Amino acid sequence: MLAQEIIRIKRDGGALSQARIAEFIAGVTDGSVTDAQISALAMAVFFNGMDRDETVALTLAMRDSGDVLDWSDIDRPVCDKHSTGGVGDNVSLMLAPIAAACGLAVPMISGRGLGHTGGTLDKMESIPGYNVAPDNTLFRTITRDIGCAIIGQTGDLAPADKRIYGVRDVTATVENLSLITASILSKKLAAGLGALVLDVKFGNGAFIDDIAETRALAESLVQVANGAGTRTAAILTDMNEPLASAAGNAVEVANAVRFLTGDDRDPRLETVVLTLVGEMLVQSELEADRDAAIATARAALDDGRATELFGRMVHGLGGPAGFVDSFRDHLPIAPLIEDVPAPSGGFVSGVQTRALGVAVVEMGGGRRRREDEIDHAVGLDRIVPVGTSIQKGDPVVRIHARDAASLERARQAVLSAVSIAEAAPATRPVIAETITG
Repeated sequence: MLAQEIIRIKRDGGALSQARIAEFIAGVTDGSVTDAQISALAMAVFFNGMDRDETVALTLAMRDSGDVLDWSDIDRPVCDKHSTGGVGDNVSLMLAPIAAACGLAVPMISGRGLGHTGGTLDKMESIPGYNVAPDNTLFRTITRDIGCAIIGQTGDLAPADKRIYGVRDVTATVENLSLITASILSKKLAAGLGALVLDVKFGNGAFIDDIAETRALAESLVQVANGAGTRTAAILTDMNEPLASAAGNAVEVANAVRFLTGDDRDPRLETVVLTLVGEMLVQSELEADRDAAIATARAALDDGRATELFGRMVHGLGGPAGFVDSFRDHLPIAPLIEDVPAPSGGFVSGVQTRALGVAVVEMGGGRRRREDEIDHAVGLDRIVPVGTSIQKGDPVVRIHARDAASLERARQAVLSAVSIAEAAPATRPVIAETITG
């Protein structure tokens, strides 16, 4: 069928068959469908939507537009986690080795920072020598022998999505639930997963603030992924304050190492990490009961197995041997490190989380343009949790900066972002709900 006929069907509110969607995506991949036609279909979908079957078909067609990894030679369930992005979100660094220690294979294909949120690859590149782009043989070897590998996109995964997203980005058609769902899942499912767990965030540090909109996205992702044959669940995570008490690159790696070794574990972060690993075990059918699955994850963390695997993964991908024991000797350190004192006493009543993420970007810890280099040393740590009782002059954040000017800008951003009140704020759970297929 002609591309324009497929566009006409959706323009007029009709449903597209799996065959028509596959034909259109094949044209996107081989270049026979033009950018103008991609734009026209995206706009038709934006206004008329897609039902679940259409979205599943779109996801699978985009997944199959390039390489689909095959892990049939690995004798353990293959599972991964995807996050919609946040501040102080270093969950992947701990989750991957914990899940591996519990018997899963975690071929984690991660991304870079986007907007005010940090990227897992940027964090891992804080580690000298760590290779986020190994060849396929090394990637498979590390995943098989250690159980986890955190790397960037390998091969030619979902190339149709890359082209479609580029058109959507400049034609005001990004904000559509079906298109967002297919874009996210096509890349994750191309990794050849047997199961997937999603960390979908809401709040003032997330890309979607409203919890109802976040729930709608999570439900769409779970329904479509399960419809595509991958067992999937999602948790809704509160991003009204950073997950970790650190935001940046090297500072989040250091936070992750201290978490793994038990030297320091931020409570909210611990809840999210263990809940996600537990859900991975349930979706992969290694555990039937969620409480038992979380207990299994905690045991793998507390007895040191996860810490050992993290160190082996780092070294196997080119990082220093013995990194866990000597991480302070290897991670970059900013020239200027300074605490921000509280201007008054009381309780930390709120944090504008996005503003903290932006402050890190403005110090050089993120990108303003795609081609920008990351300053891995800069960032924030010792971020005081909401609800903490403090005295005037107590530190609320510690800044790691490259120069005096960026340190001062970050200090002003922190003071504007952190609210202090006389009364303690109401407590709220870090995980609002779990959505299963």
